[in-house]
Amino acid sequence: MIARITGKITEKGTNYVLIDTGGITYEVLLPVTVMQRLDEEIVAESSVSFIIYHYLQVEPSRSIPVLIGFLNEIEKEFFSAFITVSGIGPRAALKALNQPISLIAQAIDEANIEFLKSLPGIGEQRAKEIVAKLQNKVGKFALIQDNKVVFKDPAQKDTEEEVLAVLVQLGYKKQEALIMIKKAIEGNKGLQNSEQLLNEVYKQKKVS
Repeated sequence: MIARITGKITEKGTNYVLIDTGGITYEVLLPVTVMQRLDEEIVAESSVSFIIYHYLQVEPSRSIPVLIGFLNEIEKEFFSAFITVSGIGPRAALKALNQPISLIAQAIDEANIEFLKSLPGIGEQRAKEIVAKLQNKVGKFALIQDNKVVFKDPAQKDTEEEVLAVLVQLGYKKQEALIMIKKAIEGNKGLQNSEQLLNEVYKQKKVS
């Protein structure tokens, strides 16, 4: 059973990373809440360590090992509690956790069905089952300091990644390009697509 993986990230997708441990590369699936914190906290090219939830996805003709990663034990503990709810398996939980764990835990404790229904794949009946199973058991998770991270919708993230690729092709270093993109977004919150974002990057560079 794999409990922890430490290495360098060689590829990032929308819900996974490839991590090179020195000759062996693992695919680690990440909930959105963890992926966003990874983007905020991990410096490019630095070593990262994931706490792993390791299980076998059983299909009629094969069993597939699946690795789900977290940045600390408390995140994994919440995930393990979340999947004790009837009808929520690891894949469903992976999809559902697209908000800070502290906010999800708070919603459970306060029986905020509307918030829980907003999580991907969680309908009203499932939200009620989550509250029935976990209410008054998740207080410590609501204390996690993870709600300072700005959570982006997938469209915004795709736009930023597209602009980052363009800037790198134009000769800018990745870290320099990331700073330029962040400054442009802070200067104009109404950007709708990659073309507008590139134009704003250009404007910000002119005045810097």
